[in-house]
Amino acid sequence: MVRFADKIFLILLIFIPLLIFWYIRRFRRSSGTIRFSNLGIVKSVRESIKPKLRHLLFVLRLATIAFIIIALARPQSGQTEEELITEGIDIILAMDISTSMRAEDFKPKNRLEAAKVVAKDFIQGRSNDRIGLVVFAGKSFTQCPLTLDYGILLNFLDQIEIGMIEDGTAIGMGLANSINRLRESKAKSKVIILLTDGINNRGEIDPVTAAKIAKTMGIRIYTIGAGTRGEALYPLDDPLFGRRYVHMPVEIDEETLTQIADLTSGKYFRATDRQSLEKIYAEIGEMEKTKIEVKSFTRYSELFPPYLTLALLCFLIEILLANTVFRKIP
Repeated sequence: MVRFADKIFLILLIFIPLLIFWYIRRFRRSSGTIRFSNLGIVKSVRESIKPKLRHLLFVLRLATIAFIIIALARPQSGQTEEELITEGIDIILAMDISTSMRAEDFKPKNRLEAAKVVAKDFIQGRSNDRIGLVVFAGKSFTQCPLTLDYGILLNFLDQIEIGMIEDGTAIGMGLANSINRLRESKAKSKVIILLTDGINNRGEIDPVTAAKIAKTMGIRIYTIGAGTRGEALYPLDDPLFGRRYVHMPVEIDEETLTQIADLTSGKYFRATDRQSLEKIYAEIGEMEKTKIEVKSFTRYSELFPPYLTLALLCFLIEILLANTVFRKIP
């Protein structure tokens, strides 16, 4: 990007063609003739290259003037830079991996596999946010701490399986573990997205008590109840007859999940299939947007010194040639 700081001086370039016009007229008027009685002597004289170069002095003078005008206009080279200021969000995905997540009401696979796929899309749609992963069943542990390396996070997400932890639904422990991961966070926005398909029946910490702790720490909790309404098909592996399906009632403590969300200024959602779960994560993503501020500025560097150097060089060459090769004898 090149600009001229003092463009007004470029108007002086209009005098260049006027000087050329003046020089041509002056040259034609100053031309003379010599009469010879016999042209044989003139024809025998070899033509010198000096007359052809006699206009070089004027060209050098024009170049000197042009370079000085350009230098006065102060050409500048600009480099545009952008400063990106982000306020990232720290997010913990707390996921229920109890055996009830094997229910196949989230086609084409079970609840856990559908939750993993939707969580992947959510992670890949974020930027500049630290995201961690906590899993819980009868107990809870951190599958992946807060990180900006989404590749590693997705690998840990793929490794989640039902049976990794003793069975049960310790929602309070899952929340407590997630809160502990956000305890040292300095992010302006701290979020827990908790997904479960059951009722709290294990753990030493009550879910509502954990929510009150989160509130004191400025952590917002979004809760998701995953499961169709009524009954869902649940696979059973029988050693004699192989896999068979039974209808199991879907029991989600929506009242507690709503209370948890309300206490922390979050929101409760009910996902009855994979499509509704995708919409829920998309809605949470819209509500928890990372603030990005871009400051753009341009740095300019002066380019006029080379033009001054060229002007001086042309002027010196003109003087040198005028006093040597093209020197006029009085």
